[in-house]
Amino acid sequence: MTGVLPSQRLEQMISNGQISGAPAIIPEQIQPASLDLRLGNIAYRVRASFLAGHDRRVEDRLKEFEMHQIDLTDGAVLEKGCVYVVPLMESLDLPDGLQAVANAKSSTGRLDLLTRTITDGGAEFDRIAPGYTGPLYAEICPRSFSVLVRPGMRLNQIRFREGQAVLDDAALRALHASDVLVNGEALIDDGLGFSVDLNLDGTDLVGYRAKPHTGVIDLDNIGYYDPAEYWEEVRCKDGQIILDPGAFYILVSREAVHIPPAYAAEMAPYLAMVGEFRVHYAGFFDPGFGHSAAGGTGSRGVLEVRCHEAPFVLEHGQVVGRLVYERMSEIPQQLYGSGIASNYQGQGLKLSKHFAAPA
Repeated sequence: MTGVLPSQRLEQMISNGQISGAPAIIPEQIQPASLDLRLGNIAYRVRASFLAGHDRRVEDRLKEFEMHQIDLTDGAVLEKGCVYVVPLMESLDLPDGLQAVANAKSSTGRLDLLTRTITDGGAEFDRIAPGYTGPLYAEICPRSFSVLVRPGMRLNQIRFREGQAVLDDAALRALHASDVLVNGEALIDDGLGFSVDLNLDGTDLVGYRAKPHTGVIDLDNIGYYDPAEYWEEVRCKDGQIILDPGAFYILVSREAVHIPPAYAAEMAPYLAMVGEFRVHYAGFFDPGFGHSAAGGTGSRGVLEVRCHEAPFVLEHGQVVGRLVYERMSEIPQQLYGSGIASNYQGQGLKLSKHFAAPA
């Protein structure tokens, strides 16, 4: 069948050894349309980010770029501005015709924790070729905050798909007509466009900007940290803000998004010509996100925004990205937000789960 594989197919792949883990994969890793990947016991501090390249192994390239090894067993700090490679506990033995794509988890992206998957023979980040057999590695670069990590932590996730599953614009318009993918007018052009909200109801607080000098964040601490120690509030009264080069912002989409149960979606960057910034480092939307039967009534997309070379004026309603919808090969047995630990169903402007709710 063509499409993104659901949780029940992932369970089958684990059972038949196409996905394996040491230690064994646990049920909590299995999401409606993806599998969480776990950090192993060692981190390699490297001089620079790299890809293995055709017919080369990550293990061999590490010998070129490794500066030192860090034992994660009792917890270790990955420092802001440094690059690390961590072997993951999972490995793959994919059949021909089954490919995979990886991405950072939502909480990882909201911490500006750049996390990408690399493989032996890989020429692209986060893309795993059909028939790949071998280990998986996470490249981790904390951009705004130093973080404390331990083996088994889940910073990124992987999806598997058979065939061409992406909806073209005609199919997307038909789906919106039947299922209402977004409140208000749907801007459909090579995906479903979404825009930034700088005019939130009842408040002039429209986002957060990461502070440059903060303490370490232990990724096991949930609802623990005071946002004021790590974030500056971004307030707006005139419908525009100026993004500072190099700064990292948490903003929110104007649209409330709906992912029907038979579909998944991925956040994709908008055309670079619209401005010198990047939106959304963590891009998977599971089936059921914002779906009424799974406890949602449309959910806003949180935007992780980094400005590049020049200050840039961002205005209310400006289109900043797009959602690419894909068909599931089957409807997952469990939807996002429905009886599983889904942190962001029905969300608005929201920091990662590690922070206490603002007073």
